[in-house]
Amino acid sequence: MRSIYFENGKIDFVERDKPQLAPGEALLKVRLAGICNTDIELHKGYYGFAGVPGHEFVAEVEDCPDRPELVGKRVVADINCPVGPFKGDHRHAPDRTVIGIVNHDGAFAEYLKAPADNLCVVADNVEDRAAVFAEPLAAGLEVSQQIHIIGDMRVMVLGDGKLGLLTALALKLYNPNVLLVGKHEDKLAIAAKQGVNTYCLSDPEELTALSEKWDKFDLVVEATGSEKGINYALDFVRPEGTIVAKTTSHLPSSINLAKLVVDEISIVGSRCGDIGLALNVLEQGIIDVSGLIEAEYDFSDFNDAFERAMSKGALKVLVRM
Repeated sequence: MRSIYFENGKIDFVERDKPQLAPGEALLKVRLAGICNTDIELHKGYYGFAGVPGHEFVAEVEDCPDRPELVGKRVVADINCPVGPFKGDHRHAPDRTVIGIVNHDGAFAEYLKAPADNLCVVADNVEDRAAVFAEPLAAGLEVSQQIHIIGDMRVMVLGDGKLGLLTALALKLYNPNVLLVGKHEDKLAIAAKQGVNTYCLSDPEELTALSEKWDKFDLVVEATGSEKGINYALDFVRPEGTIVAKTTSHLPSSINLAKLVVDEISIVGSRCGDIGLALNVLEQGIIDVSGLIEAEYDFSDFNDAFERAMSKGALKVLVRM
């Protein structure tokens, strides 16, 4: 089978054997995959990654000995895979693999494997181009599962990239006054069209002046994608408020620890979420993800697709197998 292989900042097409299934696993034929900022960070050296990336996908089950009823179904998957029996949260299993990220070949290939218990069947009314957003939308919805959000909270999302947009749209389900702050009018318009309040910056340095003028926020979600974002979030959160950190960068961040301590601010890390919840939102049409699609490429044109995804300000680039 054809697959993409990342190593030492290089992207190669390689021929590999189809995955061999262990008990409890399913063989998936990839239909559509999305390029995530995490994939770009992996390419730059995040996690010291070498392997087949890709963790946002919709696929068809080709083989599943333990659950034959899944064969032929379109599915998405929880990307966290515990090794051996584990009764806790799969996302934090100590020996887990993570599809396309940690010791588990991902979806930039014709086939991949995943635990059958990780699979969620996609409803007929959800097209591939929506279903492929299940994993990043679940990450956006995860904030609402970690923090008790009420209608009169002051909530800000910093960053109008793909994850920032999805997070703002997800939080809008719980709080009508979510404010999304970014620097791209066209991206902000995607969220504004679905009822999110927005503010467009002329320059990131404008954040410092705004933080001195605006009332502070109860909750700030940091989704800038920049190692500097956490300190911008600290400037906007009220004393005893909460920051939810979404950025994963290959560059280290320095935190204003004195402000964190003196203002008694809580910082909550947040990554993957409930795939089933995200699929339910997509099935009901509560959030429209179509505006987040930048372009779609054939798998044979993966290098062009990845270059497009790395371009400044790019939205979601999809790869069709």
